[in-house]
Amino acid sequence: MARIDYVNESAASERTRDVLEKNGRRNIFRMLAHSESHFVNYCRLGNAIRFKGTLDPQLREIAISRAGILCESDYEVIAHKRIGRAAGVSDAKTDALEEGACADAFTAQEKAVLRFTDEVVTQTRVSDETFDAVAAFLEPEALVELHLAIGYYIMTSKFLVTFDIDLQT
Repeated sequence: MARIDYVNESAASERTRDVLEKNGRRNIFRMLAHSESHFVNYCRLGNAIRFKGTLDPQLREIAISRAGILCESDYEVIAHKRIGRAAGVSDAKTDALEEGACADAFTAQEKAVLRFTDEVVTQTRVSDETFDAVAAFLEPEALVELHLAIGYYIMTSKFLVTFDIDLQT
């Protein structure tokens, strides 16, 4: 059960209700909607991360799901494993995300993305070796997008865990 009540949609502004509608009234959005300005801009950035840019969607979803795993956010992991499958991530790779870069299911590039994700989540600074491994196959634009996606979903995962956002099936 969430630590505070979800936003009262009937008391919310038309803009908030519209953004909630566009996002399927999922619980995370119903909690974020307590702060309309942050909610709207959170959704804008999330939209850019998920639907704009050059980063391969499968690599993005592998990184996002792994960040959710490392942040112990079941809500995030369940949601993005499903989104990853829709983006073409195989069941074998989805199942191997708990194991991370050590799993045989992943390509060399995917393993580099997973190591990069692990270090972004758990370390102060990504090692030169790990950074160089990812930079060897990602253009600068995609590398920036990868890091921003990981950071956004660390924030999202921590929000979900902190507020005990209820899972939806």
